[in-house]
Amino acid sequence: LGVFLICSYAAKEAARKTKKAKLYVPQIDCDVKAGKIINPEFIAKCPPGCQDVKYRVYGTDIYASFSSVCNAAIHSGIIDNTGGKILVQKVAGHSGYRGSFSNGVRSLSLPRWRESFLVSEGKPRKGVTYPSTLEYSSSKSTIVKSGNDRVNVITGDAIRKEHQTPPVPTPATQMATTTPTPTTTTTDPSTTTPKPTTTAATTRTTTLAAAAKTRPGLHRFRNIAFRGTSTSASNRNILQTNTGLQRQEPVAAFRRAAGSPAHLGQPPSTHQQSLSFLSLGFSSKEKLNPKPLESISQGNPNCKVDLSFLMDGSWSIGKRRFQLQKQFLGNVAQALGISSAGPLMGVVQYGDDPSTEFNLKTYVNSKDVRNAIEKITQKGGLSNVGKALSFVNKNFFLDANGNRGGAPNVVVVMVDGWPTDRVEEASRLARESGINIFFVTIEAAAESEKQNVIEPDFVDKAVCRTNGFYSINVPSWFSLHKVVQPLVKRVCDTDRLVCSKTCLNSADIGFVIDGSSSVGTGNFRTVLQFVANISKEFEISDTDTRIGAVQYTYEQRLEFSFDKYSTKQDVLSAIKRISYWSGGTSTGAAISYASEQLFSKSKPNKRKIMILITDGRSYDDVRVPAMAAHQNGVIAYSIGVAWAAQDELEAIATDPDKEHAFFVDEFDNLYRFVNQLIQNICTEFNSQPRN
Repeated sequence: LGVFLICSYAAKEAARKTKKAKLYVPQIDCDVKAGKIINPEFIAKCPPGCQDVKYRVYGTDIYASFSSVCNAAIHSGIIDNTGGKILVQKVAGHSGYRGSFSNGVRSLSLPRWRESFLVSEGKPRKGVTYPSTLEYSSSKSTIVKSGNDRVNVITGDAIRKEHQTPPVPTPATQMATTTPTPTTTTTDPSTTTPKPTTTAATTRTTTLAAAAKTRPGLHRFRNIAFRGTSTSASNRNILQTNTGLQRQEPVAAFRRAAGSPAHLGQPPSTHQQSLSFLSLGFSSKEKLNPKPLESISQGNPNCKVDLSFLMDGSWSIGKRRFQLQKQFLGNVAQALGISSAGPLMGVVQYGDDPSTEFNLKTYVNSKDVRNAIEKITQKGGLSNVGKALSFVNKNFFLDANGNRGGAPNVVVVMVDGWPTDRVEEASRLARESGINIFFVTIEAAAESEKQNVIEPDFVDKAVCRTNGFYSINVPSWFSLHKVVQPLVKRVCDTDRLVCSKTCLNSADIGFVIDGSSSVGTGNFRTVLQFVANISKEFEISDTDTRIGAVQYTYEQRLEFSFDKYSTKQDVLSAIKRISYWSGGTSTGAAISYASEQLFSKSKPNKRKIMILITDGRSYDDVRVPAMAAHQNGVIAYSIGVAWAAQDELEAIATDPDKEHAFFVDEFDNLYRFVNQLIQNICTEFNSQPRN
């Protein structure tokens, strides 16, 4: 009995302690989306500062899973911008998500999505066990037992071949594996031993492979010395000109006796360089005297972009090709014409981990940028492009780093061969943030090497469009200079930078305002306030959304055109200055006038949106002018007040009518349609396919 009582007491004490055990709540970042977390239900803590337009939210009450979890919680009123604990529950996808403006956050509309989530107060539900660590879809873990019973955890995207991430050898091991054995044979220019050698190429290849397995950072031993040869290449002399000597210098790197990675990839001898040019069909004169660049010394205001270059600093590129890459970037900077009124440029170097060499605001002219590029030293390591894209997405295009907001964000990724991690997910997140991604790939994988590529077709999975505009493949590093001008032309073509386009910055919006006598002075001011409330929700500049306005009675008057004002404040001031006209109501003529005076001058890359406000039936026909506008690509919204005719509103509006035609009984109730109009505009935009 005593033993029983003691055991009962111990059990009660254990249960009491368990009940009192405090739940550990994991913290998540502002940019974390629900779809990236595998757990179906979890409690998490949001940090301060998540109320930001860059953390996008889709839906109201029920949110699409690629919304920011923390900003959705702010939108729903569960927390505010100071952060706090929230409870997230995954639910099934919906056929439509309604956007709204709530608690200082504007959520966007979305036609459909595969998964949704709910947000509530961060209190555990009874009977539910919550994880103390969240599981993310990009880092699933697999337990693998090795022969000696050690347990290795391999993270999804980090799985590599053994020779790609070898253990770091001790100095003794390095000396043992890198010091060449003296021999008396024919000279090989790629070795560091001054004595001549006649060792067979097969023996040399074996030595290289052994060295590759024991040297740190040599993550891609891509049959470097024998690219483009048959399988019998190992029996050939390495000096034959048809053996693809563009990969010669990394071979030399394998045989270096230096203990520091900085000595890897030393440039080949003059004889090697000449041989490389001959094997590629280039003369040394052509390489040493490239074509003069089209320099713009005063900057190029017609190319206003914020540009980040991701330069490949991995060991596979070698020292010589790293220098060619720097020359290329310097030439691009010169051709761009860097200036505060035109393009700005920063550089991020990636290897195992990315780091910013200099940001957008560091230099404001091409000469300083070129000098800074020349001083960059190689990092080494793997070619983790996906990791670099995530870094740029989160850290580079910030106001503190010189991001200008009104200029498109562009990333140009330089890749030698192929990445050593996955790029698709990181690229998708960057695209959703409005970043235009270009890839310049040099010496892509040969057929025999494609089995080593972690993510086939990685370029098509990364870019904004798969039509070839966002990708340039260069067969050799020695022909890289030829793509300077084509690349500059593409990154400066802001009309085609589709990833920078959103529903709020890619339209020409023309307001057609009824100024007839039935409206009255007081109601006309209410209409102007309605126009201003819509306009201020958009990103207004000469490269973003532009606003124009027409007032009509029997006649028409252009209040201001699309190119008149390029700032939000100027547009709002111009709206406020519009004077009431008074007269009849010829809505059909006003639509024709707006088509001719506003939308015929719209930019080709802009979505043409007409918002017409009227309070009565028109004295003329509206159907024919409206149909002509629709055929010319104008998306028409009609808002009727008081005595407006429903049949005319529907004729003016783009199909479907229920999403483009609205009616309100009093002018004072116009404000109710501000959010609805913006939601519908965004829904229409977001439903467009990526490719």
